[in-house]
Amino acid sequence: MVVTERHTALPIPEGLISDELRSRIEHSSRKELISETYPYPRKMGRAQYEAEKRQLQIELLQVQRWVKETGQRLLLIFEGRDAAGKGGTIKRFNEHLNPRGARVVALDKPTETERGQWFFQRYIQRLPTAGEMVFFDRSWYNRAVVEPVMGFCTPEEHRIFLHQAPLLEQMLVESGITLFKFWFSVSREEQLRRFLSRSQDALKQWKLSPVDVESLGRWDDYTAVKQSMFEETDTAWSPWTVVRSDDKKRARLATMRYVLTRLSYPDKKEDVIGVPDPRIIGRRGTVYFGRATETN
Repeated sequence: MVVTERHTALPIPEGLISDELRSRIEHSSRKELISETYPYPRKMGRAQYEAEKRQLQIELLQVQRWVKETGQRLLLIFEGRDAAGKGGTIKRFNEHLNPRGARVVALDKPTETERGQWFFQRYIQRLPTAGEMVFFDRSWYNRAVVEPVMGFCTPEEHRIFLHQAPLLEQMLVESGITLFKFWFSVSREEQLRRFLSRSQDALKQWKLSPVDVESLGRWDDYTAVKQSMFEETDTAWSPWTVVRSDDKKRARLATMRYVLTRLSYPDKKEDVIGVPDPRIIGRRGTVYFGRATETN
């Protein structure tokens, strides 16, 4: 029996992508990175990526063993613009971890009951217990960026959030939770390319919501609230780490390396982990924003 593919495309409205940029996207190769501000002109090769990923994932298993044996609590928050590569990075972190001790939290919009609660309440009940690693695919920081831009919260709710979030995170860290906060930074050109790909692929269209499409025309608004978020919540006890994610492979490896370098677990293989690429990952204001000559 022949099955006919059926799907309804979610079009990208005309005017959101200039003819010049659309042409650049359509005429670029899959391995080419089109943003002039990204430090590499081409994506990392598959063979190199798979070899490095395997070694880092073996180290992550060592981390999980240590977390379980010593009762550590690890919380990793992944934030960033739509199509920045957060979910794919979380997937590679968890690819070989034991799911009994590694959990992904990706919450849908709040229920009526949750809307009546303290904003942080539904996140707190999903924090890690002893011996557990928890990955938040988006988190309470929805209220810092998406909600104010899209009108899903009031200015006063946004203000209260920016005041309370650092206090909450200080309590989490003081209670013994090891907290990582990653902001995945994707260029406008690469985000548009990914959105176009999703709009044309029946298997990816679930990733492209009407809110995503509307966000394309609000790039500057997102930038403004992101800066406010950084200013208020990038603290000594809970800093933001920026990941440049135009090349998803480099972003995934850099994030794994960053986590591994900052944990003190037994039998740690420093030579295998290496050093996180400072062109790709680092503290806000320290990540390299220029074009390197390397072409691998």
